[in-house]
Amino acid sequence: MYKLLLCVLLAGVSTAHYAQTKEVGVSFIETPITIDGVLDEKAWDKAVPATNFWQYFPTDTIQAPYQSEIRFLYNDKTLYVGIKVSAQGDDYIVPSLRRDFRAGGSDNITLMFDTFNDGNNAFLFGSNPAGVRREALVSGGGKDLRGFTTSWDTKWVGETTVHDGYYVCEWAIPMSAFKYREGETRWRFNSYQFDTQDNSRNTWIQIPQNQNIFNLAYMGDMVFEKPLGSSRSPISIIPYVNAIAGQDRELDDNFTEIKVGGDARFTIGNSLNLDVTINPDFSQVEVDNAITNLSRFEVGLPERRQFFIENSDLFADFGDPRAANPFFSRRIGIAEDLDGNTVQNNIVAGARLSGKLTNKLRVGILNMQTENDEPIEIASTNNTVVALQHSVFSRSNISAIFVNKQNTSDAAFVQPDEEYNRLIGLDYNLANKDNSWNGKFYLHKSFTPGIDSKDYSGGARMEYNKNNWRATSATLFINEDFNSELGFIPRKDIFRNFSKVERLFFPKGGTINRHTFSLNSFFVWRPEVDFTLGDRTLSPQWEAQFKNTSSLSAKPRTRYTKLFDSFDPSRSDGLELPEGSEYRYTNLEVEYKSDQRKKFYYTANTTYGEFFNGEILTLRAEATLRLQPKLVLGINARYDNIDLPAPYADNRIWLVSPRVDVTFSKNLFWNTLVQYSTLQDNFGINSRLQWRFAPLSDLFLVYNDNYFTDTTFAPRFRSINLKLTYWLYL
Repeated sequence: MYKLLLCVLLAGVSTAHYAQTKEVGVSFIETPITIDGVLDEKAWDKAVPATNFWQYFPTDTIQAPYQSEIRFLYNDKTLYVGIKVSAQGDDYIVPSLRRDFRAGGSDNITLMFDTFNDGNNAFLFGSNPAGVRREALVSGGGKDLRGFTTSWDTKWVGETTVHDGYYVCEWAIPMSAFKYREGETRWRFNSYQFDTQDNSRNTWIQIPQNQNIFNLAYMGDMVFEKPLGSSRSPISIIPYVNAIAGQDRELDDNFTEIKVGGDARFTIGNSLNLDVTINPDFSQVEVDNAITNLSRFEVGLPERRQFFIENSDLFADFGDPRAANPFFSRRIGIAEDLDGNTVQNNIVAGARLSGKLTNKLRVGILNMQTENDEPIEIASTNNTVVALQHSVFSRSNISAIFVNKQNTSDAAFVQPDEEYNRLIGLDYNLANKDNSWNGKFYLHKSFTPGIDSKDYSGGARMEYNKNNWRATSATLFINEDFNSELGFIPRKDIFRNFSKVERLFFPKGGTINRHTFSLNSFFVWRPEVDFTLGDRTLSPQWEAQFKNTSSLSAKPRTRYTKLFDSFDPSRSDGLELPEGSEYRYTNLEVEYKSDQRKKFYYTANTTYGEFFNGEILTLRAEATLRLQPKLVLGINARYDNIDLPAPYADNRIWLVSPRVDVTFSKNLFWNTLVQYSTLQDNFGINSRLQWRFAPLSDLFLVYNDNYFTDTTFAPRFRSINLKLTYWLYL
């Protein structure tokens, strides 16, 4: 055991250096720059650009044929960025004018700033040829998309002009938009650029294709001419007024309401944020996508509420995100009523302190109070989370978490075992310099009244990613009485192992850019049932990524399942398969994704084979029609045909979700999502008109309508919201 721990720690120290050493200077200026998309100020001529971009796709071994140049200037209040992006023509792809676009399938350039030089967190800013901007936070070293948060917002300005064979971006980003250490002279920096005409993706620092293009292990430096001074952000006050009218047809209740509340943001020093919210309202948040869940367990959905976004990784990246996450912010503001239905529970107020205490120590403190709702037997609670993260070695860190859900109601319906739920945990997150090794080791303990044993959760994961090989092995256990009411724990009393080995091939010729062959295994045992095997999945997989960005994959699976509780795989409330029964079944999944650069692109997926004691055919399709830059039409559809032998039930499950996204301008958007789900027995319409009348200030008009999907198609709930939010700097 000692030798194993020593090897883990040495992996954190790392055996490799960053891929390259590159620098770009940042010149200090006294005179502000006019942001007009024209780099005509003399100061721009004196700034030496960051250039010599490398291709990342379709190959990672040559310099980009069409280069970008990035220049930096700054003063005490503003970082100025001047960018020239060359292209072979002017036929750019700009899907829409909506802010915070995704990079894939469009032309754009993106910059990332690691202001604390820790290789784990970065601020991201980007623009496309139409001048549409985006900003995001990158966490977890950028090793996967879970650490890519586009919901973060900050005030900055930018203009873009298009010329023959290139476009120019000119930005002004307030220094207060960043968090950094006073007196710093160097930030780590990288940029990536998508060129749809040349069908290439390019990066300033050379990044191997086996790593993500936004991986923070691969960055150069931007060197400031003078040390950075203090740049405390102004106080931000964000009040809102929301008028709502609705009809609850199930309860035969018509209601109208006017809600008033808001948020405030204070900066402590250069590196800490204090966010305060009073009577928050999240009615403008985009509705969740409906899903068809055929598994026996709960599925987690992403957090979309702005209050929980910044530094969210500090609170959320503990344990295993899919199986043993001790804190899941979506639990706050959600509760079960006396009938067991999941309903919204109003948040009275909350505060959150997060950021850097020192260059190596991050801190997060969250406290939120929810409302008492006695008619449906929901008790008020105070919810507290304290998280600490200390950097060690090159890019690794040690983290600790404390979670407390405390009953604050004296209602008679509150049971003794509901008085509190607490948890403490310790995690070690491993990431070496070139991200060839990363992993996690953790141990958590919960505290619940009346329980004093079998309340632990722990796990270990190691990943190797180098050249043409990838390998992952992850093991975890969750005791039967482990309980985190503010966490995401879909299964308990399990000992689980997941392993995956991948081999990557890069053909020198032909239409295929990369072949990936992999072998996956998944085992779940039940420790409290004599370590009985509960689940086993073995799955080889082949995937081909084509040079035109399309892909094709095939994944056969062979499974074993032992049911420890009765279960109806058809999800039709039919006769359930009995407890203790065992099933071995095999199926095949095939998926094709078309070229996203086309005006019309799609994904087609089919699964066919055995399913428990019967058969299943699943057909899934996603299609998008882009009429740039004003209109995007999309549709997601899924059909599940489940056939089980008598006396068990069959089922035909439909999920159809068309979407219309209209961007009238960079400040006026209309988005409508229709969702028809026979599994959820709901036909829903969510239509949202958004006018951004000032920076980060919006007027929303949101219409919701829901119907049952049975033969009566009866209405169930309808509402309309008019909400005004205004971002005020003091």
